[in-house]
Amino acid sequence: MGRASTTARFLPRWQLDGVTGAVVVVDVIRAFTTAAYAFGAGAEAIYLVASVEEALALIRTHPHVLAMGEEHGRRVAGFTFSNSPVEVSRADLAGRTLVQRTSAGTQSVVAATHATRLWCASLVCGSATARAIKNADIGVPTYIISGRFADRPDDSGDDDLACAEYIEAIRISRGIDEDGTIERIANSDEAHRTLQLGVGNVDPDDIGFGTRLDVFDFAMEATHTSLGICIRPTRDQRAAKLPIPPKN
Repeated sequence: MGRASTTARFLPRWQLDGVTGAVVVVDVIRAFTTAAYAFGAGAEAIYLVASVEEALALIRTHPHVLAMGEEHGRRVAGFTFSNSPVEVSRADLAGRTLVQRTSAGTQSVVAATHATRLWCASLVCGSATARAIKNADIGVPTYIISGRFADRPDDSGDDDLACAEYIEAIRISRGIDEDGTIERIANSDEAHRTLQLGVGNVDPDDIGFGTRLDVFDFAMEATHTSLGICIRPTRDQRAAKLPIPPKN
């Protein structure tokens, strides 16, 4: 029997098959930044689905549920919100349930079928995610770089990789480069592509909202329910036991 890895792995979605243990799906621009701001605006739960049709079916059968997300980066007809953290941050979502469909982040979560524990992450809840993984005590995590695509493996997903490396540095108490992390994300190809989507699909401040460090003190863990995969904000009372590592 081979030894368990002592080093975190950073994998694209197409290498997810059979991956067990702690899995962290990272999507900074913009899925799990948007989800975090939705929770910040009071949302109670968010269901994650792979297709637009699944999202629309859920809101038809559960009219109290609001849909948010995108297809190819663009607002979807029938969705209440686009995949914009700025837009959802301005909404009154107190006690509301949402369903989210995106082209990268939610796809990766749905594909993580063998994960023992599964988190969704972005920079705005990076430290809380690191603490949640550490305190779960189920071994070295695998980070899924959801923005990396098979047809562009060398020039996509650097924003998510930067965030994943930030979270992992906190988890293992290694020095962190806050300014460098923010710069990588803000200047990534994905950031530039997103800002070109136009009015109604993206807010000009979406990237700025996504590059704020540790806005929220919760992690977002995904669980399987009768309605599908659901994430909720979770705050670990033991979080203070994991110190923030020094800046580089």
